[in-house]
Amino acid sequence: MTVTTHDATASPSAPAPASAVSSPAATAGPAVQLARRALGQLLDRRVWAPGSQLPGERALAQRVGVSRSSLRQALALLEDEGRVHSSPQRGWFVATDVVSEPPSVLKSFTDIARARGLTATARLLRREVRPAGYEESARLRIAPAAEVLEIVRVRGLDDVPVCLDTTVLVRSRARALEGADLTDRSLFAELEARAGVRVMHSTYTARADGAQPLEAELLRVPPGTPVLVGEEVTYDQNDTPVLLGRAVYRGDAYRLEATLHRSSD
Repeated sequence: MTVTTHDATASPSAPAPASAVSSPAATAGPAVQLARRALGQLLDRRVWAPGSQLPGERALAQRVGVSRSSLRQALALLEDEGRVHSSPQRGWFVATDVVSEPPSVLKSFTDIARARGLTATARLLRREVRPAGYEESARLRIAPAAEVLEIVRVRGLDDVPVCLDTTVLVRSRARALEGADLTDRSLFAELEARAGVRVMHSTYTARADGAQPLEAELLRVPPGTPVLVGEEVTYDQNDTPVLLGRAVYRGDAYRLEATLHRSSD
């Protein structure tokens, strides 16, 4: 499953001179700095896997040799850096590697992971041929009830599940995928290699939601955890619809970027 993302930036005013701005890290006390460096080194060494829960504050404070107060400030700094995040009543967690793309570039999940030095994984949950629904047939420009191939997979980064991916393809163009091994494979690459169909662009929408029970179980998060739901229609070089996609991303593992241009009106 792939997404088209864009880089959203805004600069309403010129930044203040560096001498006039002090970052929280720069003003933190020696004990906080010590804890921040020690924890950062442990994270760099991947002592705790992405997405896993950190030990309790008491154990962490003892490990790095600071008070719990200093430890909390150090964790807050690491949270600002996107390296850890807190969950009310549950504790601190290692941030999951974030999925994002260069602005306005259509890339597969596998390509995105490879660019970050990570290994993309895919576990097949379901693959079936069925009639297209009315809305599906309209979006794919096929006859109502024409056959489609639905593929449902859990995508991960270094074996950490980050996305529940559902893809609906026009069966007449994707028969070669019906028996293909799609474990840890790029669907785009397999579609091109086996069926000669090359995807070129997509229309993409995204919305925030809470993880449903099954989604939460597959993504290893509590039910109701924030997720980003992306839906797309992907087209080939002839501007013909190839597939419909729906991806449910862990909120701590995906970043939507967009380039916004002001209207000339």
